[in-house]
Amino acid sequence: MAGIWRLWFFATILAMWWVLSADSTSTFFPPLQKILTQLYDLWIVGDARRELWSSLGHFAIGYPAAGLLGIGIGALLWKFHRVGHAVSPVLYFVYVIPTAAMLPAIVAVMGIGSPMKIAVIVLAAIWPTLLNTLDGMRGIDPVMLDTAKVMHMSSARTVRTVVLPGAMPQIMAGLRHSLQISVIMMVVSELVASRSGIGFFILEAQQRFAMTEMWTGIIVLALVGSALTFLFIAVERVVLAWYLGARAVERKG
Repeated sequence: MAGIWRLWFFATILAMWWVLSADSTSTFFPPLQKILTQLYDLWIVGDARRELWSSLGHFAIGYPAAGLLGIGIGALLWKFHRVGHAVSPVLYFVYVIPTAAMLPAIVAVMGIGSPMKIAVIVLAAIWPTLLNTLDGMRGIDPVMLDTAKVMHMSSARTVRTVVLPGAMPQIMAGLRHSLQISVIMMVVSELVASRSGIGFFILEAQQRFAMTEMWTGIIVLALVGSALTFLFIAVERVVLAWYLGARAVERKG
């Protein structure tokens, strides 16, 4: 039912945009019909697809790298808890520094190529996953850990069968936040210093005063972000099936 309402709401907004912009003569807000026609010409059958694949290529490397590093470092800081508690204030301090503010320094060191764009995504997106992993593992019931010791489980098996499953809801929440940040920084890195990608396409169109082209880039970006979010939600439902089922039983009870 919720999905139907979302589709209805989206269709309503689209219809309103279509009707209200139909007679528009504004350079900045062209008719939606004109935008969609140019979107097809540029992004479906035209050369703009190269910009899309360029952006997705950087995302496909940066986001998984941020996720794996975040989970790995978070797990190590949990394992060596004294080090983890010592560096936690530093981690939270660095977390609140916007990566966008560090872009000039990153560009100066790495240039404007693909490595820079991937590094920007990783540096920005690693923190939610890292901190959520650390907090989730710290929140594991000590009784469960003591039981694992009594059963003479190895450290690796304890992490695999007790710690990771118990912390997984928070880890997935961190990964979702990291996904959103990755998409944002993917575009930001292309706006600031780039010669390719969706962000570069939008900025270049704006500088040429090609507003219809600019809007096509914005719509494509919104569609990409939405598709990635829906894909993540589908994966999350599979990974957390046991957790979501338990929550549903609790609510009914």
